[in-house]
Amino acid sequence: MDGSPRVKAGLWIAMALRLGDRDGRPGTVIRKGDPDAGGVLLVLHGREGLSVLSQVRAADGAAAWMRGTGAGAVDQETADAYIARQLRFDPDLWVIEFEAPDLLPPFEAKIV
Repeated sequence: MDGSPRVKAGLWIAMALRLGDRDGRPGTVIRKGDPDAGGVLLVLHGREGLSVLSQVRAADGAAAWMRGTGAGAVDQETADAYIARQLRFDPDLWVIEFEAPDLLPPFEAKIV
């Protein structure tokens, strides 16, 4: 790990929603997770469908995102099934949703 302090999940969520609003990509909290240490799933609504990104740590310990539903857009049923599986593994997860025509988050993000 890189040893840098991690921002509490609730604070990070608030920042991400503000950045989305500023960028014209409104977001909303679909499911609240643990306010201190919960992980995050991003649901991105694009022109062609949806993509779900899962918060991960890169090999160097830096925050990153993985396309949990694959490289391309998926339908609502596929996205919902992925989210349900992740919630079974980690009930503390946050799920937030953004309008994202290009399937990219409204903030700087390393996608692995």
